Amino acid sequence: MNASVDRLWLRAQRYIAENQITAARIALEALLARDPARSDARMLLASTILSEGRVREAATHAIAASRTLADDAHAVSTTAHCLLRLGETVAARELLQRYDAGRTRDGAALTALAHAFQMLGDHRQALALMDRARACGFDNADFRYFRGLQLQFNGRLDEAQQELEACLALGPSYGRAALTLARMRRQTPGSNHLAWVREQLGRVVQGSEDHAALEFAQFEILEDLGDYAAAFAALERGNAIMHARLAHDSARERALIDALIAATPAAALQPAPTAPAGPMPIFVIGLPRSGTTLIDRILDNHSQVISTGERSEFPRQLRWAADCHGHELIDERLVARLNEVDYAELGRRYLAQTQWRAQGRAFYVDKLPPNFLLAGLIHRALPQAPILHLVREPMDVCFSNYKALFGDSYPYSYQLDTLAAHYAQYRRLMRHWHEVLPGRILDVPYAELVADPEPVVRRVLAHCGLPFEPACVELNRNKTAVDTLSSAQVRQGIHARAQGAWRRYERQLQPLRDQLAAFDAA
Repeated sequence: MNASVDRLWLRAQRYIAENQITAARIALEALLARDPARSDARMLLASTILSEGRVREAATHAIAASRTLADDAHAVSTTAHCLLRLGETVAARELLQRYDAGRTRDGAALTALAHAFQMLGDHRQALALMDRARACGFDNADFRYFRGLQLQFNGRLDEAQQELEACLALGPSYGRAALTLARMRRQTPGSNHLAWVREQLGRVVQGSEDHAALEFAQFEILEDLGDYAAAFAALERGNAIMHARLAHDSARERALIDALIAATPAAALQPAPTAPAGPMPIFVIGLPRSGTTLIDRILDNHSQVISTGERSEFPRQLRWAADCHGHELIDERLVARLNEVDYAELGRRYLAQTQWRAQGRAFYVDKLPPNFLLAGLIHRALPQAPILHLVREPMDVCFSNYKALFGDSYPYSYQLDTLAAHYAQYRRLMRHWHEVLPGRILDVPYAELVADPEPVVRRVLAHCGLPFEPACVELNRNKTAVDTLSSAQVRQGIHARAQGAWRRYERQLQPLRDQLAAFDAA
């Protein structure tokens, strides 16, 4: 028995190395028929099935594997990551909670577990595991960077700064750490690391993401110092590097929005009457950098609401419901399957996988800006869930995207033409959702929110069926973790300092302004 199982295992690995996925799946299925407890084989089978596009069957095998895992931190973290990507949040959480991390002194394993907890949204536990890894002597530039981020997420900014500086001492070309440092504190003539950044620009691998990040860091420093011409030149160079690495297809995006609009007329979005029990999500959508984190923190200050961070739960559950694997939030294959989805089942499954996050509150915030692509589907699956759409002045939000450095998350943001084209498609789709779902989505104007918060917050809470509480606008009292790009800024309270920041670069941004004006005139 063992010899035949071992042969099948080696055969499956050889097939995978040769990219013979179907043959590998057949070998793994034969292996598991002989030895159903082989969790490593079951996880590999889940991976092969997923590569064939089937989410549900892959999830079934990943859950089964999680129940027979060896007592190994690396296996636990790898399986938890897989479960989370498949939308099996409850199973991932149960697996992580079952494992006793106190028994290991392997710093790399503890760090891998920390990343799994970070993906789950438990930033306090993620930081605790990183602290344990550090106590075990684990140390490298990657570790220092991610621990610095966790310290920032948890509001410990002075310690975060020290950790990021230590990261740069260990890995001097670590551009993302330099950028995070530049954003964490206002740079001054007497306190900045501009000379250091420029020195590293001569050493970093040209065209790499670290190279781009150092240019973005130079932009942040120079902007704080008031050298706007040099700042924008650095920003252009950083964006050009990222655009070369991650080209965005605006024509494909337009065709995708065309297909999505065609697939979602008002008649296709009528939800079945349901009365789900338990806590209810509040969805927060909009472009990145439109104020979604700000409204999330405002809601989190309410006694009946809790923030859950930036979650990808609805897109994952939609993929499961459509049984359609993909790495994008939505793509052509998924749009083609929308009429096959059981939306009542999708709503039930979403709630089953997320309601634990409410921690005794009546509402929990599901904030994922690009969920604006799925707003109509959210309403059909969860008609009782309020949807809040943050609306920011076009030039402000587009410039904020252009200077963000989102990694590979939003490739449209690295070139002014693709940025304008994306904004046009976003506005077109939001007009569609308002037309087919009148009154269901509340637009929240960012400019009004930061200028005079209370009236806007009252409208937001009324839309959610909540009474006004004065504490909602006192953000500096909120100490809970924040895991977004603006995690340092939102701890400063509600302010309008970012309004009109693009005007410093009015000449350089005139092409973007012209394209946005043409869209508004169309």
